[in-house]
Amino acid sequence: MTSTSTTPKSTTPRKTTPDNPTAKNGSPLKKLRGWPLTFLLAAVTGLSIAPFYWLVVSSTRKDTEVFDWPPKLLPGGSLGDNLSRLEHKIGLLRVVGNSLLVAGVQTLGALVVALLAGYAFAKFRFRGRTLLFALLLSTLVVPEQVVLVPLFKMMMDFGLLDTYQALILPGLCVPFAIFLMRQSLSSLPDELLDAARVDGAGELRVLFSVVVPVMRPVLAALSIFLFLGSWNQFVWPLIALRSPEMHTLPVALATLQGNKSNTDYGAILSGTALSTLPMMVLFLVLQRQFISGLLAGATKG
Repeated sequence: MTSTSTTPKSTTPRKTTPDNPTAKNGSPLKKLRGWPLTFLLAAVTGLSIAPFYWLVVSSTRKDTEVFDWPPKLLPGGSLGDNLSRLEHKIGLLRVVGNSLLVAGVQTLGALVVALLAGYAFAKFRFRGRTLLFALLLSTLVVPEQVVLVPLFKMMMDFGLLDTYQALILPGLCVPFAIFLMRQSLSSLPDELLDAARVDGAGELRVLFSVVVPVMRPVLAALSIFLFLGSWNQFVWPLIALRSPEMHTLPVALATLQGNKSNTDYGAILSGTALSTLPMMVLFLVLQRQFISGLLAGATKG
């Protein structure tokens, strides 16, 4: 008999070469695969920032330089002159103070109302709760322009026209804010609230000692949206206010609009650029809470 012997196959690893697509470091084509998407996102970001950059640069230019072609892309030295003319024409410090007062008080009041109403809808059982919440949601489809005439007549009957109350009171109940708080509080475990009640805490103590700390990221995000909506409000202040001393910043800037020959675009652009600062400051102050709310669902434990 003859015996046959088998030789084992060679297990020498394949060489790692640039031409091998399964190489350890990957092929050059694979490395370049993500560049088109990166370039597209960078282009979209640049297009989004370009108008704001032009606004800031134009606010530092003279009125005669705003429409120069090609446009000047570097800041000028006329920002102080533009703000001085703006103060002389509309009383810049006064209208900014009016806007800050109205937006600040309205945002704080709307947060309190949304928190109380959302807590009641989410954690209490009472007759007509579903119907009442459905009626609240139905107001979201009603355009703001529809209620301007009834709201104007109501404020006129109360004698509140041309006052801060006329601007603040209509914005205290925001259906979207109540809806957002109700949905967020619905996910809060009832056992957490029951434990506080067993320890002898009342409902207000439970709300502000247990619920508010947990809902802080939601409140921070909601406050940004509420402040933005109140700060940029234009139609209702234009109708409810009569004296220039009560004007908010958007209304005061609108009074500078005229014919192209007599419109001070340098002052208007300076005021518009200045109006973006409070929103930036608010976001910088609340960004930690805002980001923590976004990352809350991404971690365990």
